[in-house]
Amino acid sequence: MLSQLNVRNYVLIDSLEIQFPEGLVIITGQTGAGKSILLGALSLVLGSKADASVIGESADNCVVEAEFQLDPEDALARNIIEENDLDWNGGSLLVRRVVARTGRSRAFLNDEPVTLPVLAQLAPRLVDIHSQHQTMLLSDHRFQLGLLDRYAGNRELLKSCKGVWDALSDLRRELADLDGRIASIERDREYNEAQWKQLDAAALVDGELEELEAEQKTLANAEEIKELLCECGNLAENHSDELDFSMVQSIREMERLLAKLSRFIPSAESLSSRLESCRLELDDVVGEITDLNEKMDVSPERLEFVEDRISLYFTLLKKHGAANVAELIALRDRLSENLADSSVLQYRREELLKQIAKAGKDLDSVCEKLHKSRLKASEPFAKSIADSLHYLELPLAVFQVSIQDAPQGPDGSDSVVFLFSSTGRNAVDVAKCASGGEMSRIMLCLKDMMARYASMPAMVFDEIDTGVSGSVADKMGSMICKMGSYMQVFAITHLPQVAAKGDAHYLVSKSLSTDKASSTITRLDNEQRILEIARMLSGSSLTEAAIANAKSLLAVK
Repeated sequence: MLSQLNVRNYVLIDSLEIQFPEGLVIITGQTGAGKSILLGALSLVLGSKADASVIGESADNCVVEAEFQLDPEDALARNIIEENDLDWNGGSLLVRRVVARTGRSRAFLNDEPVTLPVLAQLAPRLVDIHSQHQTMLLSDHRFQLGLLDRYAGNRELLKSCKGVWDALSDLRRELADLDGRIASIERDREYNEAQWKQLDAAALVDGELEELEAEQKTLANAEEIKELLCECGNLAENHSDELDFSMVQSIREMERLLAKLSRFIPSAESLSSRLESCRLELDDVVGEITDLNEKMDVSPERLEFVEDRISLYFTLLKKHGAANVAELIALRDRLSENLADSSVLQYRREELLKQIAKAGKDLDSVCEKLHKSRLKASEPFAKSIADSLHYLELPLAVFQVSIQDAPQGPDGSDSVVFLFSSTGRNAVDVAKCASGGEMSRIMLCLKDMMARYASMPAMVFDEIDTGVSGSVADKMGSMICKMGSYMQVFAITHLPQVAAKGDAHYLVSKSLSTDKASSTITRLDNEQRILEIARMLSGSSLTEAAIANAKSLLAVK
């Protein structure tokens, strides 16, 4: 139930704090007083679209806050809240919506920020608003099907049907994707196979190109390198005719002389040791030069091979638009997988076909169960609505439920059409034959059915009694009053017969000052309620007869 509504700076409402009881709550007021504004504020807090136009003239923002008390056993609402990491709080929910001058809005649930999609998902579990134009739903066959399913208690069957349908749809999407991939592979098989063979034959190795380029540089200058290495070796080992001593021999001789000198100059001994270190290092260098010289291969054949290999790499890089050899290797592996995938994909396709066939049978089975359940429920459902219509003074009314075949979907394989005739003959689609007053009565009967056979939140009727009057209005009021005995019902009405039925009565009024208009809502006490119903009966001029009539209406509510 909606226990409290707080509104600040919303259109003509400056500030409003109002508490609501359980049962039937009546809301009345003259045309233009602001009843629709109040309903708009409630819709806003439940997630409807907002913009800066809803903010009062002198305010920077507007705030609408609603407090709801839900059934602690309402598993659907609790799941929505907990799936979004919010606090269930035993079913006590405080919903707040703030709209700024920029048009942007923020929403909060128990003081935690939430997105509008979360509010929109939760709203049907909080309030069911029946507006003046909701009779248009009677032309929506999905709405009609939903009503029949609620009456039939098909919740678990529908849940099962949707699960099977979703699984089947996923399998069909996977099969379509798989068929596309298989067709693409087969269409490009020859080309891809040729590409793969060329890349596979190249025996690509990541990093080889850099090594080949370094080797090519060495091989291309092999003769000059060998000459320089030989000259270095000759200088160290005195293989040149121009030198009498090698560097090694010269250093060794200097060591000997300094060793002798150390007998006279002690510091000469350290100089001899340093020369020994130089000689040993020089021996290592000469050894490595010799190794390089011996390993240096002046091979035109090897140079030709390396240059051909480098050329192959650059040709493949350019052909496939690859930035490096790693990308070529990835392309080769991808082509290999695609070529090998064909058989694997065909196997997966066969498995999918088996799964689709099984899921199709499961769907057929649950659709058949739903169909039988709907057929079984359709006659008592139609009779119950017809009885309610007879009570609302349509004595000849005929109401029927036509169940027709439809393409399979998440709701089964049925389409439902409500048929109606006010004369008892030639019942046709209810959306095509009912007048405004008849539409109002039909919708009230359907809402009454929903309230009795489904777990409904608080229900708001926005002038559902449009187009009716007199004793019909009185009976509609009685029906709404009966609904209020097992759930919270708000009835916005212009009819005194309906207004007299409520457990609590609120009046929406507008006040005018020199610079602005404002709307407010107040709860009426017994005396004020008599005067308001009398006003509804007689207009602005209250008469003794109207007051007496109002007292009479209230006495028999």
